Amino acid sequence: MKCRLTKDFRFEAAQTLPTLPGDHKCKRMHGHSFKVEISVEGVVDEKIGWIYDHAQISRAMDPLMDLLDHSYLNDLEGLQNPTIEIMAAWFWRRLAPQLPGLCEIVIHETPSARVVFRGEF
Repeated sequence: MKCRLTKDFRFEAAQTLPTLPGDHKCKRMHGHSFKVEISVEGVVDEKIGWIYDHAQISRAMDPLMDLLDHSYLNDLEGLQNPTIEIMAAWFWRRLAPQLPGLCEIVIHETPSARVVFRGEF
């Protein structure tokens, strides 16, 4: 049996989007309550009854959450223009080596706006 497991993480951060036109409101400093969904797929281990230990995902995400939470995203290497699209690829590059079966990252910027990334560059 093949399944997908998704684990959610949240962090608060400030950002500017410097490549936007000068009059765009998101060019100014602003903040978001981000929600990140990390999904892995795999075959259920019949002996254990799961595809993945949730703690493995948390261990991979913990250092990233420590780096991101209550930060100014633009100061972080690779996030000088921290759109949620760029952020999703940033997460993927850091998580894929540690999380076999990583299949999708969803980043919610607001309750009504999100991006879905499936590792295709």
